[in-house]
Amino acid sequence: MTTPDATAPLLNISNIETLYFDRIYALHGLSLRVKEKEIFAVLGPNGAGKTTLLKTVAGLIKDQPKKGLIEFAGRRIHRLAPERVASSGIVYVPEDRGLFRELTVRENLELGCWGRKDKGIDQDLDFVYGLFPILKARTKQQAETLSGGEQQMLAMARAMLRRPRLLMLDEPSLGLAPMVARVVYDALRAISAAGTTILLVEQNARMALSIAHYGYIMEAGRIMLEGTSQDLQQNEDVQELYLGLGGETASPKGWRLYKKRRRW
Repeated sequence: MTTPDATAPLLNISNIETLYFDRIYALHGLSLRVKEKEIFAVLGPNGAGKTTLLKTVAGLIKDQPKKGLIEFAGRRIHRLAPERVASSGIVYVPEDRGLFRELTVRENLELGCWGRKDKGIDQDLDFVYGLFPILKARTKQQAETLSGGEQQMLAMARAMLRRPRLLMLDEPSLGLAPMVARVVYDALRAISAAGTTILLVEQNARMALSIAHYGYIMEAGRIMLEGTSQDLQQNEDVQELYLGLGGETASPKGWRLYKKRRRW
């Protein structure tokens, strides 16, 4: 009997190619590895393919990836139906948060517990209410009447009630006031500390790298650069293109077109 490799990544993506309409390449030979119990950030401009990457892993793009391999906890999951990917322990929080807007906060959270038969639901509810106390005060309020920040908190809380091994989030700070974004990112730190692996797609590079252990820079469907959070923050190109620490001022979304030739 073989023992599991402790050094193997929780999520292993190898040379995947995702196409739209069987002819438009969104991902080109993309590879990345996500270690368990760490936070990994994928950074890049609009159109880089970041959302497509998460949707490909989650099984939300039919018959994709066209090529390559996706393994989760040592098992192949590429081209599986979304419900089978989710049942393996991957939970995806999309950019639009995916809430049932006509339902209350409590009802949305109860849907996060759907199918669970264990005795830990109350404990998990206490955990998410501890992360986002405002949700406890909003239990009877319809999701569509919440602020954008509260909706993001609700989406994350519902996701955590699925007890994911891997939590994937698409632009969790998008459209949020800085103070609210900090609450969301403090919660991500707590979720990571509790043992959940996080794969985070963001345009706010400064905020993402402030909590990530490792990061990937993605452009035009390819990984152009990778490294520890510290290494990326010290990289001259990353500083100028994504962190606004050199040359012209960066855009509010954390990137801009740049006249100087990149070194990747």
